[in-house]
Amino acid sequence: MLLPGIMIDSVLPLIGPGDPPPVTVLNRQGTARLLIVCDHASRAIPMAMARLGLEAAYFDRHIAYDIGAADVTRLLSARLDAPAVVAGYSRLLVDCNRPPGDPTMMPNASDGIPVPGNFHLTDTEVLARMDAFFWPYHQAIAAEIVRMRRGLEPPALLAIHSFTPSLNGIQRPWDVGVLWDRDPRLAQPLLAALRSVPGLTVGDNEPYSGRDVAYTIDVHGAAAGHAYCAIEIRQDLIATADGAACWADILATAMGPILDNPDIYQVAHY
Repeated sequence: MLLPGIMIDSVLPLIGPGDPPPVTVLNRQGTARLLIVCDHASRAIPMAMARLGLEAAYFDRHIAYDIGAADVTRLLSARLDAPAVVAGYSRLLVDCNRPPGDPTMMPNASDGIPVPGNFHLTDTEVLARMDAFFWPYHQAIAAEIVRMRRGLEPPALLAIHSFTPSLNGIQRPWDVGVLWDRDPRLAQPLLAALRSVPGLTVGDNEPYSGRDVAYTIDVHGAAAGHAYCAIEIRQDLIATADGAACWADILATAMGPILDNPDIYQVAHY
């Protein structure tokens, strides 16, 4: 569906019959008052877009998706009995956690790797990608929030991400980070719970900050007054099925008592 007033002419459908959908909703009937989202769950590229000119091996790397994040999201959704919304395509195609117009939304390069398919995009091509991949994801999140709010308190929002152990030659010592801005309702108790786990190195707004670009939690969380935060887990810890299951257990144990607090289901702006 196109945004009102925007016309896309002479653009073939970007998603073909053999391609995955742009968004998937998991456990829609889950009873928890929590919506889990995963912006960078997938490394998929539509077949017609020829891997954006990259070799296939690059789509096994962190530049294409958040390694392990989709598995953690799926398992955590089941553990907490919470609905989840999962993006269907690679962040190299469109980064669903960037605001429209951000130059890193369709990057010319990622971690020093040029992305030829993103060179010299026209406005029409940019809008067509957003219409095919970006808006369906965010519309699905909005639709789930509306559904979950129907006659009830608003849900809390938790975004699942993962980060590479090193970036641009800089090592990152954290096992997990909690990203947030001004609303402490989820972030502070979650930080405390994770710091109580022996052996974990926990970052507060590390390795990224929720005060910087964080489109999904900003729009669907902070702007709406919903309690929110994002989780960043180091990718080597969740790259295997066992690692993802371990971290789903850690997060479920940490989140359980937090979800019993009625304050997180109130609309509040900080």
